[in-house]
Amino acid sequence: MAVATVEEIQPIMLAKEQPNFVLTPEVKDKVQRAALYMQARYPVHFSGPAGTGKSTLAMYTAAQLGQPVVLIHGEEEFSASDLVGGEFGFRRKKVIDNFIHSVMKTEEEVSARWIDSRLTVACKHGFTLLYDEFTRSRPQANNVLLSVLEEHILDLPSARSTEGYMKVHPNFAAIFTSNPVEYAGAYRAQDALIDRMITIKLDHYDRQTEIQITMVKSGVSREEAETIVDIVRSLRKAKSDHTTPTVRAAVMLGKVVKLSGIKPGSKDGDFTKFALDILDSEISTSMQQKNGELQAMIRGVLKEVC
Repeated sequence: MAVATVEEIQPIMLAKEQPNFVLTPEVKDKVQRAALYMQARYPVHFSGPAGTGKSTLAMYTAAQLGQPVVLIHGEEEFSASDLVGGEFGFRRKKVIDNFIHSVMKTEEEVSARWIDSRLTVACKHGFTLLYDEFTRSRPQANNVLLSVLEEHILDLPSARSTEGYMKVHPNFAAIFTSNPVEYAGAYRAQDALIDRMITIKLDHYDRQTEIQITMVKSGVSREEAETIVDIVRSLRKAKSDHTTPTVRAAVMLGKVVKLSGIKPGSKDGDFTKFALDILDSEISTSMQQKNGELQAMIRGVLKEVC
């Protein structure tokens, strides 16, 4: 097998098991399904609202494969060359022949310097490609993935290879994540690309999973986690918008509670202030309500739960 060069190694990392990863039956089911799909050589796509743990789940799933991971974050300015590679700078070679003392021969050659980018490295060496928030890249930049995922062939520019293509390594695997199209900065992915992957849609987890995540990530007790999660879930139930509070808000509130040493409850003025700050930040961008109305709704939920 070909050995990766120093220039290629930069974007490569080894995905490791996260020690504080919460593996409840609901989460374990998603991981097992994703692993089965990739075993069948199908790329996996985790799709869902922000805060539902797509990236964390993708990293954990990648770690199960036990091979190096090439990580890419979607970017609007991406082009195909950012995925495949391109010519960056020049390589200069100069040979001076002075074998005969009275004769000096000089030969100089300047050539473009090609560097493989992350997709090419993953396809060449059989690594796992983790393309996080791939819909933040413009659709035309991702066209190169079509032949990679279906025919297992990577089209290459003539500047890189005389063959014009590269056969994808049999160990190559791909995991994608994306937010809904309604999110700012997200493009609608091509149907042809989505059709080549298996999408696992993520939503808010069940209550027990959210409690466990809040406990592990913030260090609060189960009783405190239950109160915090119930606050978040009650507010989520009041507003069905896809950007309503997620388990991320529960973890934030849990960490603040842990650091401050207070107990969750509507009678504690400090806790109320913390809850207003965190929960208001989570939902104010998605609701066309005045700040006072949002705070009134949050206060109402605090009194109801606590």
